Amino acid sequence: MLPTDVTAAADPVAAVLDACDRGGLLALRTSGTTDRPRVVVRTAASWADSFTHVSALTGIDGAARVCVPGPLAATMNLFAAVHARSVGATLVDEPRDATHLHLTPAALTAELRSGTDLADRTVVVAGDRLTRDLATRARAAGATTAHYYGAAELSFVAWGTDEEDLRPFPDVAVDIRDGRIWARSPFLSRGYAEGEGPFVVAADGAATVGDRGRLADGVLTVTGRGSDAVVTGGATVLVGEVEAALRRAIGSDVLVVGLPHPRLGALVAAVLTDPAALPRAREAARTTLDPAQRPRRWFALPQLPVTATGKVDRAAVAELAADGRLAPAGTP
Repeated sequence: MLPTDVTAAADPVAAVLDACDRGGLLALRTSGTTDRPRVVVRTAASWADSFTHVSALTGIDGAARVCVPGPLAATMNLFAAVHARSVGATLVDEPRDATHLHLTPAALTAELRSGTDLADRTVVVAGDRLTRDLATRARAAGATTAHYYGAAELSFVAWGTDEEDLRPFPDVAVDIRDGRIWARSPFLSRGYAEGEGPFVVAADGAATVGDRGRLADGVLTVTGRGSDAVVTGGATVLVGEVEAALRRAIGSDVLVVGLPHPRLGALVAAVLTDPAALPRAREAARTTLDPAQRPRRWFALPQLPVTATGKVDRAAVAELAADGRLAPAGTP
């Protein structure tokens, strides 16, 4: 059976639902953890079988009005639209008309800045880390937050209210092996239509895309995506750990990237959205981070750029920093 290329369909949502009815296969285009597009193949049932859990976790039912403002080319948005239509919910275009919104953290930040009324709305956030600070701001605006970690190849892995409250998704067993996150799940894909990628399946059926993490007392902490690491002077620095430590100290966004260096290979650099937070960020780096983790360069960028799918564009920020097109926040 050939998979349905839903991204080529006039109505991708209808194409997925038709494949669900036929018990067919889906071909989903995704950039994965790199900028090189891949086609992930999965059974339609591997999505449909999670609908009941998602409905229970979000409260989305036939009476819900669901807003998915991001492009359906992103698998997380396509899934959200398919799930909404499958349970009879109404898809709406404007956040003000919605009871439920599916957003990336960057999109949620933009809605808060614009003053969107989030009172009594459920905001489902994915695509990047939903920090405790951002979730708190959303809840202060009257919203209920839901957050999940997953990947196009794995589907759902963990669910919670923010990045510090992620627990294994129903029917998913999460394991940490050599610092990598592995999942045994009925929602896994079958891999790629062609070529290779980060998706690996072990002999026991567990799968990973190489993301790093920790599991303690049932809570999963994602410390870095598979490619989010800076090797400096032979030491591997997980940018997620550095960002989390700095965010806790300064209460605002920070992005960590690597800058090419002829002797060390790369330098750890931090990009702050609030330049006034630099003294606190430096102090936190000095007192809470190992020497290799401490940023050697500090930059300021009022607003982080995003990709077409609403995720923070790390590659663009790294390029701006490497080319000297970011304003320095200070000197080390």
